[in-house]
Amino acid sequence: MFVRGIRGATTVEHNEEQEILNATTELLTAIVDANDFRPDEICSVFVTVTQDITATFPARAIRQMGGWELVPLMCSLEIPVVSSLPRCIRLMVQVNTTKGQAEMNHVYLKAAQALRPDIVKLTNP
Repeated sequence: MFVRGIRGATTVEHNEEQEILNATTELLTAIVDANDFRPDEICSVFVTVTQDITATFPARAIRQMGGWELVPLMCSLEIPVVSSLPRCIRLMVQVNTTKGQAEMNHVYLKAAQALRPDIVKLTNP
């Protein structure tokens, strides 16, 4: 068994609570679907946001998803690089698995697809 990291990112149009919660749920659901795992196989989830997301903690959305209550979550701010993508939510899901790193499917949604076009091309044919 290995601990593998799965990356994902999405964006929101507005710094609004419900939009942030919805985008986070959509992203984590897409990561779970693309990698076929259950919450009890998750080691932890790191959540980062850009400095312009302040209306709520994205981790709240994860807590509201069934079965995720015991998964350790940590929220943090992204480094404020001048040219960085605005209103961006990023996830690093650490999963316990027998799969190899090359079998992990990373998910980039909305404007965040620009962050890793190489991965988007591989995972979204």
